[in-house]
Parts: sequence; structure tokens; C-alpha cells
Amino acid sequence: MATLLPPPKRQKVYHGIPEPEPEPPKLSRNILVRFVSEDDGSALAPAVNLPADVSREGLEVLLNKLTKSDEPVPFSFHVDCPEDAAPGPTRIVISKSIQSDILNHPIHADSFTEEDVFVVRCSPQSVFRVRPATRCSASLSGHSSPILCASFSPTGALLATGSGDATARLWDLNTETPSHTLVGHKGWVLCVEWEARERILATGGHDGHVRLWDPKAGKPLGDALKGHTKWITSLTWEPIHLNPTSPRLASSSKDGTVRVWSTLTRKVEYTLGGHTASVNVVKWGGGGTGGFGLKKGVLYTASSDRTVRVWDADNGRQLHVLKDHAHWVTTLTLNTDFVLRTGPFDHTGKRPVNDEEAQQMALKRYTAVLATSPELLVTGSDDHTLFLWSLFPSSVPTTDTAPSQGKLKPITRLTGHQRQISHVVFSPDGRWAASSSWDSSIRLWEGRTGKFVATLRGHVGAVYRLAWSADGRMLVSASKDATVKIWDLKTYKLKVDLPGHTDEVYCVDFVADKVVSGEEISMLKCESFLLVLDSCLDCAVRWKN
Repeated sequence: MATLLPPPKRQKVYHGIPEPEPEPPKLSRNILVRFVSEDDGSALAPAVNLPADVSREGLEVLLNKLTKSDEPVPFSFHVDCPEDAAPGPTRIVISKSIQSDILNHPIHADSFTEEDVFVVRCSPQSVFRVRPATRCSASLSGHSSPILCASFSPTGALLATGSGDATARLWDLNTETPSHTLVGHKGWVLCVEWEARERILATGGHDGHVRLWDPKAGKPLGDALKGHTKWITSLTWEPIHLNPTSPRLASSSKDGTVRVWSTLTRKVEYTLGGHTASVNVVKWGGGGTGGFGLKKGVLYTASSDRTVRVWDADNGRQLHVLKDHAHWVTTLTLNTDFVLRTGPFDHTGKRPVNDEEAQQMALKRYTAVLATSPELLVTGSDDHTLFLWSLFPSSVPTTDTAPSQGKLKPITRLTGHQRQISHVVFSPDGRWAASSSWDSSIRLWEGRTGKFVATLRGHVGAVYRLAWSADGRMLVSASKDATVKIWDLKTYKLKVDLPGHTDEVYCVDFVADKVVSGEEISMLKCESFLLVLDSCLDCAVRWKN
């Protein structure tokens, strides 16, 4: 018996009209693309002709082939907006393809044609990737007053918090449980700072005292360091690449002075007394690697006397006075902050076996950041503006450390905020700077030129603090509106909104694979970050404690 064939498929009919034939896919036209470095604008490869709908991943593979990289490097791509473009971001990030992100852009599509030569600026990215937090993994309770400061240890294994209850607390983040309660201050604990090898924790209080603690035992290392006559506003440690054995500690105070303490003798080495009002921030930088005669680095201090001063950390001699701000200078950041804070610890999880190895590892990380840029400084003020400074250009090494003659000029003035600047921070690689303000907005700037990039809007209250993810792809913000938000720097949009707090969030910090935020009602919200292998498996790595 012969097999019967099934009847032909009945054609669909819509109101008596047959279904129209599907349109063939529209072929994408070819465009001319030139890849240039975001750092200096130099060409990375010859101009190539390729279809406009090539995906971002395809552009990354093509660039690695053209540059003949031994190991594939992840890149981010963007095209600068025309100068006469509408207000908004100054660049278009290529997240899908040139066709969908530029030629089909709802605003800038008319500014580009398929006949143009597309100058695609390329920026290398970290080889590891951080997955954004989506939930609260733990609420760490214990403090009985508002949490005023929080800081992760360089490896991310421990967390230190300071509170208005006159105590500091240590938390083990492997178990998310309290470790030790540090009792000794007679007033609010206003700042906590880890030594870059995680051996000592320093705290500063409203009582004007600085205390050192053993984080393993939770015990004080001797008596309080006394000398300031008013409360402590900021602490900073000497970088490990300059002094790996016994780094010194600098403290700034409301009394208008900065004191540099020896952790060996527990005495003041010298006092910086040039400011005439409260010193709000002190940072210990390296000053560059060009041989400036700065054997122990430099100290940067920002004050309510409207000045920023730069000091030789070896002997306390004043090098520069920066007087461009018109109001209190309340915040400053260095493009080397992240590597100075984490010292020899990086994403590979390798631990130094001795001081010499720690110094070499820390110096390697420090020089890597300065490979394309000198040590840069951004200062923020209550005059609603920021300034970008380059005081030690690495391309002009000199041994002359005499104070400069005349008025130092900043690279540029960063304007746009409508109220006081609350915080400014560089990204881990120094390519970006982010500033927050009492105007409820966050602004992104190019770290080397100070050029405005984009405004991040979403908070409905003052934004108090910012912190970058370790891969530099995300930004975390804490606000008066009782929320913590994670921003995607590819789209300049809100990525994750982390509710859970019920009052103002005063502090947020990020290092390794954790982000933590502290609020006024004394609860600590700890969000877990998971690290994901990059698409390049032989290059991808993950944090290890």
C-alpha cells in the first residue's frame, strides 16, 4: 500500500487577503572605521571598511586581530558627539553596533552619514567583570547610633565601621558576622582607614584622638595618639611602595593642622600648620615616578580656607598652594587612590611573602596607572565647581623640589553642578572621575582632560558618597533619599536600585567583591557582588581573599 502524502499546509488568510510575503532582510551598507586610542588619539590600526551592523563583540575581535595582541583584550568603544549636538552626553557608547547605536540614534542620527569616516575611540577594560548586586545579603546590626564611616580592608575580607556610639566595629565578611568591637574613643568615630597591607586599622574621633588597632586580635596598639585640639576629619597611610615596613599615618583635623605620626615611636614626626581653617581632607600620594626628589611621596590637603596645599612628605616642606576655589574645599581625589589603598593586592589574589615583594608589587601597580598619565588631582568645593590639576608631570623628571614660583594653573575647571560638591572619586584605572552634589545629581568626567561626559539622574535627595566597582564598569552612590543605586557606565542609566534602607545613607564603600552602605538608624546593608569570568577564559581571573 502506497504511503499517502499529507495535504499541503493551508495558507493563512487575513480577512480574505493572503498573508504578505516577508520582506527580505535589508543589507547593511559598508562604512569606513578608524580605531584610535582614547588616551592620546593615536591610531591603533589602519582604517578598515566593514558593515555598519557589525556587533560590538565583533569590533573587539577585529581590533585584537589588527593589533596582533598576544592575549585578547576587552575594549569599550565610543564615538564623540558633534560639538553642536543637543545637551546631554558628549559621547555615544557602542553597546550593540554602529548601525543601531549611531546611525539609528534618535537624536544624533542626522549628524552622521554612512559616507563619514567613523573615528571609534577605544579604551581597554579590565579582564574581570563584576556582576551587579540585586539583593541585600545581610543586615549587620550592632551599632546603637548612626554609622558615619565604613571602609573595607584591601583584600575585602574585613570591614571596619565607625559610629556615633563612640565605637568602631570589625566585621568578618566571609561569614557576615561581627568580629570585634573597638572601644576607646570618647566621642563619635568619624573616620576609619586601613593600612594597605591590612596589618593595622586607624580610627579618628570627635575627641581629637587617633587610635591604632590590631585587626586580628581587636586590641588597641598602645594608647591614643594625642595632639590635635579638635576632631579628626581624615586619615591617610603612607603608600606601601614607598615604605612597606612601617608606613606612617597622617591625620587632618578641624584645628587647621595635619600631623604625621610614626607608627614605630607613636610620636608626631612633624606638624603641617599652613592652613588657617579646618583641614577637611588629607591624601598621601606618590607624586609620580619621574624622580622628583620626593622620596616619601607628597601630602595633599584641602581646607575650609579655600586652598589646597601640597607638601613634601619627607620633611613637611610646602611645595604648592592652590588658590583657585572661591569657597571651602571639601573633597579631593587622586587618580592613584585605588592602587595606593589596596597596595600589593590585586584581582589575581596573590599575597606577598615579605616586605620587599610587597613593595615591588605595589610599585608595579602604581607605575601601571601612571603609564599614560601623571598623578592627577581633582578638588571639589562648596563653590559648586571642581578643578583638575597635574602638579608632577611624569614626562619632565627633575630633582628640584623647591616651591613653584607664581600661581599654579589647573588643567581645567569642571562646572555643571548647581549646589555644593559632596564627593569626588577617580575610577580604579584613573580614566574617569565621578562627582556627586547636593543637587541630587552625579556627573562623569574624563579623568585626563576633565571633559564632561554625562549626568546620572535618579536620586531625589543629596548624593553623599560614591564608590567605583573594581572593574571600573559601574558606579555606586549613597543618598539622602535612603537608597543606594548602581549605575551602568555603558548607557549612563540606572542599572539597579537597591532599596532597604529606611533613612539617609551616609557612607558606601566597595573593594574586591563587596559593596556596603551604612545609614542613620544604625543598620548596615551589605550587598554581595559575584565576579564572573570574562569571555576571554584564558585572561579572566577572579578575586580571592
